Amino acid sequence: MRSYQVTDLGQPLEQVESETPEPAGSQVLLKTIACGVCHSDVHLWHGGFDLGGGKFMSLVDRGMTLPMVMGHEPIGEVVAVGPDAEGVSIGETRLIFPWIGCGNCARCDEEHDNDCTSMRTIGVFRPGGYADHVLAPHPKYLIDISGIDPIYGCTLACAGVTAYGALKKTLPLADDDKVVIIGAGGVGLTGVGIAPGFLEREVIVVDIEDEKLRTARETGANHAVHTINSSAGSAVEAIHDLTGGGAGAVVDFVGAPQTAQLGMDAIRKGGKYVAVGLYGGEVSLSMPLLPLRHMSLRGSYVGNLAEMRELASLAQAGKVKALPVQTRPMSEVTRTLRELESGDITGRVVVVP
Repeated sequence: MRSYQVTDLGQPLEQVESETPEPAGSQVLLKTIACGVCHSDVHLWHGGFDLGGGKFMSLVDRGMTLPMVMGHEPIGEVVAVGPDAEGVSIGETRLIFPWIGCGNCARCDEEHDNDCTSMRTIGVFRPGGYADHVLAPHPKYLIDISGIDPIYGCTLACAGVTAYGALKKTLPLADDDKVVIIGAGGVGLTGVGIAPGFLEREVIVVDIEDEKLRTARETGANHAVHTINSSAGSAVEAIHDLTGGGAGAVVDFVGAPQTAQLGMDAIRKGGKYVAVGLYGGEVSLSMPLLPLRHMSLRGSYVGNLAEMRELASLAQAGKVKALPVQTRPMSEVTRTLRELESGDITGRVVVVP
């Protein structure tokens, strides 16, 4: 088996040849067809997240070990199954849901693995999709996406379910509400492809790059999508003008101090701000504003198994507009991580063995 491993944080991934694993118990072995490269992999590559104020959350301290095979958006063909693996057959193409919990807590019993405090995520704590084979621990984490191009389909495992899970948290909305999406990167654009049809209302997309905003308009071409370049003037004022006083909800796919402040300032009284992005930093908040503005602030971490299945069904029904996807050889994954880090990629990049 060939894999591309992080052997030293922040350094080029190393190509490694090893024995192809054999599935045991309920495990399923898949031959990788494609794997999306996610911006969160940049943070994993560097070993953690900037918490602001000089604080850093180390994933190594939380159980991530080196060498590590990243890649949490894999799709593959089933090539072998363990003796206890039921409901899946050799030759089937399946998306792997990567947000796997410990399997022994109440949240995992509810299939809310993403709320487990001892997650065993594929591509973080288990070997991931930057390899020509990947092991799934159980068939229940394999999602049927028949009829969806696997090159785009693999991105649903993170970008898709992350955007969908966050957009669901904006509900319920008032009839006159509009929703703001901050950030037209890979996950944000995925949200643009999901939001108008799913929420059935106008969407406003905010970014600092005209090219990404143009792509957002193209991605939402069949729906009402407005765009605002926040570097060109007051984005909050523009949002208030478009919404008649403030957005019903803001979903922040960047997660920086500036975007958080923009999002909180842009919502109407009684509105919701949902933080998704992991850019890093910290914000200060005047506590009386929480009750006085009757606003809701919450985070959204990926999505659960039910949401993954719901999203797959929406995509199969043609209700999700695919964002632009580039395909590259897996050997170019380090280059791709560097370009993601510098903001030089519009849409998503998928690597193939």
